[in-house]
Formats: sequence, structure tokens, C-alpha cells
Amino acid sequence: QVQLSESGGGLVQTGDSLRLSCAASGRTASINFMGWFRQAPGKEREFVAAISRSGRNTYYADSVKGRFTISRDNDKNTVFLQMNSLEPEDTAVYYCAATYSAFYRNVNAYDYWGQGTQVTVSS
Repeated sequence: QVQLSESGGGLVQTGDSLRLSCAASGRTASINFMGWFRQAPGKEREFVAAISRSGRNTYYADSVKGRFTISRDNDKNTVFLQMNSLEPEDTAVYYCAATYSAFYRNVNAYDYWGQGTQVTVSS
């Protein structure tokens, strides 16, 4: 089992930055990818970014590429999502997730989820 706990959400204005953190605990050694997803009201949960176990490979949704950066500190079992130039369209609950598979963009491929953290961007 793997436990995930997100933090760092909040209310910001357009153009501001936020950094989300996801602390992982439990049997994390076999996890292949860590990902961030988000879900806005009335919409499906969507892929935001993912990072490989080593941290050498990162992947992003087109909508956040160039604005968001995913990173990890394996010594602290923590994954980060640095979000810059935030827009109202980024408003959502952000979820950290972990998967044993290689299908890092597929929400159904993830085995463990955090409780989510709210990000609200006002215009």
C-alpha cells in the first residue's frame, strides 16, 4: 500500500504561482510513475503531469506545458508541482497519484490517489 498526501493549494490571482507537494509513504519502491491530475466542477479528471521513478523523464498536458514543472525529491519521497502564470482555467482540485504501470497519462492506470487540494485562480 502507498499513502499520498497533497498540500499547497490555495486562492491566488491570475499570473500568480503556487507549488503543490505530495508526500508519499508506504511501499513506494515499485511505483513507476507519479502523476498530478486535476478535476474542475462538472468535468472529468484530467492528466496534468507525470514523472518517472528516477525523475529523469517528465511529461505534461499541452495546456500546462511551459507553465508547470513537475519534480521529485526521492530522499524525502515527495513530488512537487510548480505552477506559474496561473489562469482561471487552472481552477480545480489537484490530485497526486501513483502507478505501477507505464501508462502515465491514463487516469485509470493509477493505483493510489491522494485526497486532493483545491487550487482557485481568480481573474
